[in-house]
Amino acid sequence: MQHLSKKPQRILVIQSSQRLKGDQDLRVEVKSRESTDVQLMANRGNGVRVLLVEDTEDNRLMMRRLLELSGYRVSEAVNGVEAVTVAERETPDLILMDLSLPMVDGLAATRQIRQLPDMAKVPIIAVSAHDTADFHAEALAAGCDAYVTKPVDYTELEDLISDLTAK
Repeated sequence: MQHLSKKPQRILVIQSSQRLKGDQDLRVEVKSRESTDVQLMANRGNGVRVLLVEDTEDNRLMMRRLLELSGYRVSEAVNGVEAVTVAERETPDLILMDLSLPMVDGLAATRQIRQLPDMAKVPIIAVSAHDTADFHAEALAAGCDAYVTKPVDYTELEDLISDLTAK
């Protein structure tokens, strides 16, 4: 199982602003010390279909915008039950799975997704604020291919997504 360190390899500053509650408009501005980094990010996703499973709205909106800016096609689920339903319906190329979810947690949802036809080999990246060996082992046992600790370093996450979807 792959694990990302918390040390960013490149400096990437992310600024966001969200309007009042009820307005779904979230603006994301990505700045880099090298302008070519931003240009490369826009083409990196190349239409890869990502299922983003995250119950916290702000986290979900921010990650969705960053993924879309990089060229990924994103679908969402806000709990483990929805994750299984959306995975079965859409057969994504990769899943970003928060482990702390309502209704059905991310580990149980991962186990259920692995039982679906055509989903046994789809990469699943566990995303959690918990950074212990026990959580890593549980994620691996449930069927996750990699583990990312919050707060997520987006540059490293994108490298991981690229590696996992290139196989």
